[in-house]
Amino acid sequence: MATRPPASLPKLSRRARVLLIIAAVIVLLLLLGARLLDTYVDWLWYGEVDARGVFTTMLLTRVALFFATGLLVGGLLALSLWLAYRTRPVFVPVSSTEDPLARYRTLIAARTKLFGIGIPVVAGLIAGASGQGNWQVVQLWLNGTDFGRTDPVFDMDASFFTFDLPFYGWLLGWVFVALVISFFGALVTHYLFGGVRLAGRGGQVSGPARVHLLVLIGVFVLFKALEYFLDRYELLLSGRNDLFTGAAYTDLNAAMPAKLILLCISVLCAIAFFVGAFLKNIQLPAIALVLLLLSGLILGVAWPAVLEQFSVRPNANEKEAQSIEHNMAATKYAYQLDPGHVDMREDYTGSSNATPEEIRADSGTIPNIRLLDPNVLSSTFTQRVGRENFYGFPKKLDVDRYTVDGERQAYIVAAKEINTSGLAENQQTWINRHLVYTHGNGFVAAPANTIDRALEDANSDGGYPLARTSDTQNPTGAGIEVTEPRIYYGELATDYAIVGGTKGQAPGEYDTATDRSYLYEGKGGVPIDNLFNRLVFAAQYGERNILFSDQISDGAKIMYHRDPRERVEKIAPWLTVDGDPYPAVVEGRIKWIVDGYTTLNNFPYAQRTSLGGATQDSLTGVARQQDNRINYIRNSVKATVDAYDGTVTLYEMDKKDPVLKTWMKTFPGLVKPNKEITPELREHFRYPEDMFKVQRELLTKYHVKNAQEFYSTQTFWNVPQDPTEEGGLDPNSDTANQPPYYIYAQAPGQKEPTFQITSALTPLARQYLAAWVTVSSEPDDYGKMTVLKLPTGGGQQLEGPVQVQNAFQSNPKFTQDRTLLGNQSVDIIYGNLLTLPVAGGFLYVEPVYIQQRNAQSYPQLARVLVSFGGRIGVASTLNEALDEVFGEGTGEAATGPADDGSSGGDTGDQQQPPQNPGGDDQASPPANGDQNEAEIAQAVDDIQTALRKLKDAQKSGDFEAQGKALQELDAAAQRYEELTGSGN
Repeated sequence: MATRPPASLPKLSRRARVLLIIAAVIVLLLLLGARLLDTYVDWLWYGEVDARGVFTTMLLTRVALFFATGLLVGGLLALSLWLAYRTRPVFVPVSSTEDPLARYRTLIAARTKLFGIGIPVVAGLIAGASGQGNWQVVQLWLNGTDFGRTDPVFDMDASFFTFDLPFYGWLLGWVFVALVISFFGALVTHYLFGGVRLAGRGGQVSGPARVHLLVLIGVFVLFKALEYFLDRYELLLSGRNDLFTGAAYTDLNAAMPAKLILLCISVLCAIAFFVGAFLKNIQLPAIALVLLLLSGLILGVAWPAVLEQFSVRPNANEKEAQSIEHNMAATKYAYQLDPGHVDMREDYTGSSNATPEEIRADSGTIPNIRLLDPNVLSSTFTQRVGRENFYGFPKKLDVDRYTVDGERQAYIVAAKEINTSGLAENQQTWINRHLVYTHGNGFVAAPANTIDRALEDANSDGGYPLARTSDTQNPTGAGIEVTEPRIYYGELATDYAIVGGTKGQAPGEYDTATDRSYLYEGKGGVPIDNLFNRLVFAAQYGERNILFSDQISDGAKIMYHRDPRERVEKIAPWLTVDGDPYPAVVEGRIKWIVDGYTTLNNFPYAQRTSLGGATQDSLTGVARQQDNRINYIRNSVKATVDAYDGTVTLYEMDKKDPVLKTWMKTFPGLVKPNKEITPELREHFRYPEDMFKVQRELLTKYHVKNAQEFYSTQTFWNVPQDPTEEGGLDPNSDTANQPPYYIYAQAPGQKEPTFQITSALTPLARQYLAAWVTVSSEPDDYGKMTVLKLPTGGGQQLEGPVQVQNAFQSNPKFTQDRTLLGNQSVDIIYGNLLTLPVAGGFLYVEPVYIQQRNAQSYPQLARVLVSFGGRIGVASTLNEALDEVFGEGTGEAATGPADDGSSGGDTGDQQQPPQNPGGDDQASPPANGDQNEAEIAQAVDDIQTALRKLKDAQKSGDFEAQGKALQELDAAAQRYEELTGSGN
């Protein structure tokens, strides 16, 4: 029975059509308005940093991918719908007069263009919006550069796996999406118009519908065969074995042959679908489909599982040996842990009976021991050199090296930035936040091995860094000349600032106490002195004052994206940026130095690791890396961001990195060649922390020499937990890893002190020391890693960081000091525990700070803990602590006392060292007689008096009085020990 002709549908009036069009335009503007606004704001920003080429390349690539994926999905769907509609039956049989599909057929027949074009367009728009996000995959394929290194299985250059294979997989994925959508579009259309009917036994399918649907399935299966072909290469990134990344024995001997067999079966099945489509034989395609599914289960799943279970696992150490060797070689190359970058030394025993003369003769490490912990002293810098309440410093300060007065040494450095969150309540107006308090002023530096006078000096503030500032009022105040100390771009600049303008109209920017009407004169910022841009930024920030304020005059500019990391990430989105930018003075200007990494997650056979997990430690105040899986990393780019005008400059650091070469071809001229790095800038390059943390994590496994040793895991190492953190002394706690430390020292084999980043390593599940790792930051051997691998046989074990910290905590003298120093109103803060190779052994040094528990307090150095060969020194100064460990006069090797609190070293007057520092010599016999007893009694009275003074000072929060009381207590206690012979 044929259906009746469709009833005519009511037509819309002209007015209704106009209203619908207006409504559609409004909806479109609402959907796209924010995106267009962001695009224009980005266009202005890229113009500011002279990187419009980056913006246009990304935009054009995204647009091209949008249309390409949209046309693929939408076009194939449109073709499929057109074919299904054109081949529909002339008469549609119906089972009853109440056919539920009739009204849908009627609606579609009356609006064929609307549905035939509208549905594919919507599908294409959705696909395009999704596909345009993969612009980096496409650009890497277009500009890929050879590595010059082949894989061990297919003997193909690694660039095929890193640049080509991801693109082929991406493209194949969109082909599958297009075919599946087209198939279901065709199936629904055929069903609506009677080509596919469910009535009757097994249903009925018209000839055209059968051909159409089976051809689509056949094409899908044919591309599935291509996927099996590409899957063979993907096996080199297999994670089948939990111990390593790469093709395991089962992958090579079961999965890979299975892929080839399944490829052939897929081609045969595709032919079966094509033949069945035109021979009106449904049975042949059905058999082919069952064969394809069964072969996939048997060959792709069952066979590898059986081989793995019954052949590989019982003999895994032998079966996986070759794959492990491939993984070790690829991993060492991918993370630069190969012999060309790592000097593995096994001649350093770490055990030493150093004499005081040998310690005094050390002119490289001992004088440069860092007493200042950059992760502790931010509030100290803020209170002592921050001056105004709206200046501040990042939570973590930085370490760099400078030559001042002819002496090169490490400094704790920081930029004195604007911190609008520190504004008082009466300063929190919109004009103050965005037009007046716009920039910081000054570069602050403090010698890392020096404090002002010692705590025992009653006339001193005591225990503080010698921090000085080079700013507009005193350009050489820190001993480092800064010709432009104003800081408009920095880590604390998270909000926009409107700067410059016409004098007399603009409110003027606070610069110094004597200049409160400074107007910015640099090239940074985007013009905002025209109505259109003011309207744009008013909409962008939802702030009407930008549009209506009379304070924004001719020549005004708006600064945004002011954080150095953010600027580098935007100008080079293909880089992974280090979490800790640092300021440096280069040619008189403050520049933020930002390290950029090129990373991959598909280098054949290289071990995959979590970037976020490997870089996670106890360090605070740094940006955390995302938890991305990578298996290749290079510190390929050094970026600088000018703190005054925001200029971003990228420099080529790794000239051999194929990934960087690929991106340099994608964005020509963006990255400057290595030769353009000035010697002064190169002097301030540090080996980056996150790169070192990743390498350190991989080195714990990949220091082994062969596959058997790797498989056993017995000689693996660990990154020790940070013993200075809460719970750090409990081996079963989840305390974060100890961070690496920048030091200026002379490591074994070096002829002079160098700036380097170091870390201690311990054996797997043990706490004693297994190795000490350092990487140089010096221009001549930048990136050269040295590993002191310590002997573990013969019962010889050296104390590791956790064990040393335990010894510090249980030391009687420090236990007494800790009880006296800490109370309900004072916190004890443990600084970084440094591990330093000295005189054939390892010297541990840890500063201890105290801080009163109130909002305006800040840490001051209270004690220095030193350990060497099991001997411990606890004192107010490094000099005294060294004397306690090595004997009288040894502390002279450390930095001398500061002159009048303005220069020099870390201590004040020296105390007399104990007579038995090492515990090996006999203690001096106590004096006898009534005079001796009287002196002992007087020493006891002095101790009690000093304790009362200390408690009174702690209650009142008077740090100066505490320092004086501690000095008196130390002197009385030492005198008592000398008189009674109870010292060490």
